[in-house]
Amino acid sequence: MTQSKTTRDHDTIREWAEARQGHPAKVDTGGEGGILRIDFNEPEKNLTEISWEEFFQIFDDNNLEFLYQEETADGETSRFNKFVSGK
Repeated sequence: MTQSKTTRDHDTIREWAEARQGHPAKVDTGGEGGILRIDFNEPEKNLTEISWEEFFQIFDDNNLEFLYQEETADGETSRFNKFVSGK
């Protein structure tokens, strides 16, 4: 069984994403901030690449946590991730 982990550590998030060829992005909502994503170069409407600095500013301002998996059930590298409200 695979385990999901959560973190608020910026270095852990960045290293996890970059190890999977991901980069920071957001879905534009028309105002400040936006909905954060890790983009793996898969087309998604309204997705804009942003800097890690902007990414982590939005992440911290919204008290988010990063939920992620290292491996899939069959041992492959997992890209599963999502952002959840912090505790």
